[in-house]
Amino acid sequence: MTDEDAASLGVQLTNLDEPLFDGAGATKRDLINYLEGVADRIIPELADRPLSVIRVHRGQEAFMQKNLPSYTPSWVQRVTMWAESSKREVTYALCNDRRTLLWFGNQRAVEYHPALVRIDNPDHMTHLVLDIDPPPGDSFLAAVRAARVVRQVLIDEGLDAVIKTSGAKGLHIFVPIDSGVSIEAAAAATRAIAERAERLDPDTVTTAFVKDDRAGKVFVDSTRVGGATVIAAYSPRVRPGAPVSFPVDWDELDDVSPGDFTVLGALGRLGDEDRWATRMPPPQRLGTELVEEGRSIPVARVQAMHEGKRRAREGR
Repeated sequence: MTDEDAASLGVQLTNLDEPLFDGAGATKRDLINYLEGVADRIIPELADRPLSVIRVHRGQEAFMQKNLPSYTPSWVQRVTMWAESSKREVTYALCNDRRTLLWFGNQRAVEYHPALVRIDNPDHMTHLVLDIDPPPGDSFLAAVRAARVVRQVLIDEGLDAVIKTSGAKGLHIFVPIDSGVSIEAAAAATRAIAERAERLDPDTVTTAFVKDDRAGKVFVDSTRVGGATVIAAYSPRVRPGAPVSFPVDWDELDDVSPGDFTVLGALGRLGDEDRWATRMPPPQRLGTELVEEGRSIPVARVQAMHEGKRRAREGR
């Protein structure tokens, strides 16, 4: 994208030839060009969802921005919502157009984390998300094995899903769900799917929230629920090499690795179609038995908190 193209949208681009961040191997110009190239694909994933971004100022640590700064242009759409994590009202951006996306890019916003809810239906998650988090080291193949276990659970339940690299070391599985499913029911179903995966292959999968309890297994995280966010398909990450969270087909998992998709190279792998949107199944209903099973499973974060307190007492 040229400065003139951006200016025609009302966005002034600055300092484009500076490094994006330490270890990125890319410049701010590379980020802007990438965002411009994927705009038609990533904007539908961000539109009408409260957006958090991770920015990197020159020479500083990356930080997450939820609340829009005071200097935000008036044309950036926004919504004010209660943020449970910070216990306050937050004014989030809505990235509904190319101009807003490029403005964020010029603000050195590298990562794009939309909420799992839309502003027109904030009490409904549009997808179940299973975050496949492998142990440290070169363990992407282990993540692939765990993802296939989760997929088998979904197939057995009559559910279809899509998958993408997380842009880090793992994978994200998305299951689109019917608009009548409450957040509580969706959260319960996600817990049940993770627990079933652990029972199906306990040598590979764990649902242990505390890292020290995972014994080198792949953590299937079922806590991306409610007001949580997840990295958008096609979003870059603040990681060495500036990787991208990229949609993949189930049958190509053995032939890819997270490093295959970067700000510098991912545009060449897009093809003519939107790999995420065209593979996304229609919204699905959740079985009553699955939801009821999940309601009997403790929330992982709460369970871990109680376990940590118990261990602390024993330590004293």
